[in-house]
Amino acid sequence: MKEVPDIIVCEGCDAICRRVPLQPREVSRCQRCGTELDRHAGDQSARILPLTVASLILFAIANLFPIVEIQLQGLSSRTTLVGAVVVLANEGMSVVALLVLATTLLFPLLQLCILFYLLVPLAHARRPAGFSTLVNVLQMLRPWGMVEVFLLGVLVALVKLGSMATVIPGAALWAFIGLTVLLTAVLSFNPRAFWELAFEPRPEDARA
Repeated sequence: MKEVPDIIVCEGCDAICRRVPLQPREVSRCQRCGTELDRHAGDQSARILPLTVASLILFAIANLFPIVEIQLQGLSSRTTLVGAVVVLANEGMSVVALLVLATTLLFPLLQLCILFYLLVPLAHARRPAGFSTLVNVLQMLRPWGMVEVFLLGVLVALVKLGSMATVIPGAALWAFIGLTVLLTAVLSFNPRAFWELAFEPRPEDARA
């Protein structure tokens, strides 16, 4: 049976510390610099999977339905996130279009898919293939998901357009609001807890 390593390297000062068993809500810190080393995951892992599923559903709604409908002088226009990216590309702003596509669609979707792929087997005490690589990829993607920045930009634009046209929020806008809240909770999950879940003792190991 492979066990969780009992050594932790401090991210603040590179000190090598021994991992100690933690009780619920307990946090261990480096004795040299005070940097947080580890914290008890509690029942967080049990909550993250349903939140991830809910986030995937909201993500689909946010990208399949119109974000907003604008009515001006009898004319009506509506668009989706992908439609907005296409418009930006057609207007010669390919770099901006690529950034919007990557930070609001591709990276968040990849994060959620990786989380789902990891959490489903771990919930049944199985380690998925490519576990270590995917946890590292998830860590690298964390700073690049910017759904909340996109949402803030949309809300500012809608406030400005409100004085010139009739603005009707679409289903995708409400989905983006809910997705922002859920992603905040989902991505706050400490990746270190994956290792605790992956290497915790299994019933068959205990019998052996």
